[in-house]
Amino acid sequence: MRLATFQGGVHPFEGKELTQDKPIRTYEPQGDLIFPLSQHIGAPASAVVKKNDTVLMGQVIAEAGGFVSANIVSSVSGKVKAVEPRLTVSGMKVPAIVIENDGNYTPVEGLGQKRDYTKMSKQEIIDAVKAAGIVGLGGAGFPTHVKLMPKDPDAIDYIIVNGAECEPYLTSDHRQMIECPEEIVKGLKVVLQLFDHAKGVIAVEENKPDGIRNLQKLVEAEPRIEVVPLKTKYPQGGERNIIYAVTGRQINSTKLPADAGCIVDNVSTIIAIYHAVCENTPILTRVFTVTGDGVNDPGNFRVRIGTMISEIAEAAGGLKDTTKKLISGGPMMGMAMATTEVPVVKTSSALTCFTQDQVELLQETACIRCGRCVQVCPSNIVPTMMLEAARRQDLAEFVTLHGMECMECGSCTYICPARRPMTQAFKQMRQAVMAERRKQKK
Repeated sequence: MRLATFQGGVHPFEGKELTQDKPIRTYEPQGDLIFPLSQHIGAPASAVVKKNDTVLMGQVIAEAGGFVSANIVSSVSGKVKAVEPRLTVSGMKVPAIVIENDGNYTPVEGLGQKRDYTKMSKQEIIDAVKAAGIVGLGGAGFPTHVKLMPKDPDAIDYIIVNGAECEPYLTSDHRQMIECPEEIVKGLKVVLQLFDHAKGVIAVEENKPDGIRNLQKLVEAEPRIEVVPLKTKYPQGGERNIIYAVTGRQINSTKLPADAGCIVDNVSTIIAIYHAVCENTPILTRVFTVTGDGVNDPGNFRVRIGTMISEIAEAAGGLKDTTKKLISGGPMMGMAMATTEVPVVKTSSALTCFTQDQVELLQETACIRCGRCVQVCPSNIVPTMMLEAARRQDLAEFVTLHGMECMECGSCTYICPARRPMTQAFKQMRQAVMAERRKQKK
């Protein structure tokens, strides 16, 4: 069987054997919980609680600050200690709500109440998703209720559940396919209720055969849902790549998936939709992987939003004395961390720990014009020329070279024998171009 895939891509060391067979463990926080007001793309949420307020588990503590924004909900009951700037994985301090956990987990009224989604109107389903504060849990953080309201719902042909989890070392989505596949299917059925003409596709890389089998068995009697195995290749889980692999349709940076008749949500997001709509439960927890050779007991943990990553690292046996590199997320698209004293937010997926910092070991040399970066680029652009424009800070030339089509996936940097830091340069240039555009707009 020919597996669905896209053009380009690379095959980095997977590292998933460290945690793929480790069942999800529930971890309850020991200290205060911190809820940054920016946990999503778009406007930050606005705090609706103040110091010394008592809050309940499931209570909205910050409301969406605009159309493209999302509510933030307390994952515990307790008292608000402060509303003040706190450190995040980005290395920046942002406004945050600090809650002292009373350990009782007293819920708001109605939390966990069962609902029949088939008896709910489309607007009621969207309102439930919005109230729950659901955003893309695969890392992008785009508010999900906005994604579920395209201009023309009748033009949506595919609801794609992104089960690729192509980022090396990460296994949280994989474990959920093994341990709670029913919730994935039910969450997809909830979304299909919104789109009368759409087909549901659960797309999973072939390196998760147990997840594929579980899901295929569950959808045998579902005429509107199928499971599509994907070729194992990075970045198969990129939104543009998975749309092309599943449908053959292409989009670029100027288009949304809805323009190609598609809506894409990752496994964790679909499960969150199920809980929000069918069980009246907002985002209180997420599955978080602690992995790499720099941690003593790698594993997958169900943790409450707001929990300090340092606590979860200790639950995984603690970091080794020889650990040199900490990454929020995986090694390809993750962000280097200076400390674990930062909270888990909605988009947190993993803590990856290494005893060697590969960046320190590599020295950049001259480009040998081998063309490997061009061959692996999933966006079909020319990284070598883009890097020259980036080093000249030539924004116009960077745009002309289609630099804004860069997905920042890191494939070019990974494959480059000269170890040129292309992805970092492209990220900075894209930010500079967007800043210039915002300036001109004003």
